[in-house]
Amino acid sequence: MKRKLLGTVLSVAMVASMLVGCGGGSAAPANDAADAPKEEAAATEAAATEAAADTAKEEKAETPAAAGGAGGKVGVAMPTKDLQRWNQDGLNMEAQLKEAGYDVDLQYASNDIATQVSQIENMISSGAQVLVVASIDGDSLGTVLAQAKEANIPVIAYDRLIMNSDAVSYYATFDNYMVGTKQGEYIKEKLDLDNAAGPFNLEIFTGDPGDNNARFFYGGAIDVLKPYIDEGKLVVKSGQVDFDNVATANWATEAAQSRMDAIISANYADGTKLDAVLCSNDSTALGVTNSLEANYTGEWPIITGQDCDVANVKNMIADKQSMSIFKDTRDLAAKTVEMVDAIMKGSEAPVNDTETYDNGTGVIPSYLCEPVFADKSNYKELLIDSGYYTEEDLK
Repeated sequence: MKRKLLGTVLSVAMVASMLVGCGGGSAAPANDAADAPKEEAAATEAAATEAAADTAKEEKAETPAAAGGAGGKVGVAMPTKDLQRWNQDGLNMEAQLKEAGYDVDLQYASNDIATQVSQIENMISSGAQVLVVASIDGDSLGTVLAQAKEANIPVIAYDRLIMNSDAVSYYATFDNYMVGTKQGEYIKEKLDLDNAAGPFNLEIFTGDPGDNNARFFYGGAIDVLKPYIDEGKLVVKSGQVDFDNVATANWATEAAQSRMDAIISANYADGTKLDAVLCSNDSTALGVTNSLEANYTGEWPIITGQDCDVANVKNMIADKQSMSIFKDTRDLAAKTVEMVDAIMKGSEAPVNDTETYDNGTGVIPSYLCEPVFADKSNYKELLIDSGYYTEEDLK
């Protein structure tokens, strides 16, 4: 484009020069000869002005779409409404983005990958300037996000890291390895593994293998507990320890319950005591609890969880679940809105981790919020006094 415009300028100048030359060799009136240099200068200036205008248009087209400031459109893609936490994440995000002056396209995909891909395509085609995506499967969005990159639309991976895509600009999440670490440490402290003789029986439930976070949760907890498993102080009677054996498709309560039914039948139906169940989140913990209530007659085990869903907090109050990691989605939504706002205004988004999260194309600059654990001793302070729930919610 720039070469073509430069050629136009030169051509105009050349034609003007030729006209001057012809006038000098003819019997043209003196006034025409005197006006020729003026006409040449005017033609050259007009062409240059047109070239500059077209260049400005070209440079504007090359500027990332997100550099528009407040009032732009933000696409927010959430995986499902089936889990309470995603409803809270989506609503918190939508409310805070609207308060900041942005138009929000919030979509839930019913845990269907094709639906999420279609929703993101529609966000791109309808003019979204930034995408915030909580993926169903971190490896399944490469093609559609390539479209976003081609359109200069920045992508923030929300809570779940999107893998193997160089279209991901930032990652906003909680410290997922720390989530697992806190769960493992809770079991370690409650069983007093450094001092008690043991052995203690443990079973393990983590999340969906397509969710990259599940591996961080699992890794953080296993790094705490594996030394005790290796020395025999913790015994996994089912023999199911490796990630692939303890993963729960779609984090489904029913899948966790069915697997726990089988474990109890094979290992604990004779009255053998189960001391602890490491559950990576509340939906799997709920399935484990349902199974124990139906099939287990021994002393109630320690059960971990994550998300502080209403049903699980009620179980904590009733001594059916020991703890749940509290990730205040209001904080994560607020930080994500800060990141969106920075991008929209053409600056760098705030991050606090540039080493941990490699999605297969490189390390993604991340902002990690810190999780805390809630149990019966502190849930009122964390959940009710903060306004996250009301007393009525938990009755």
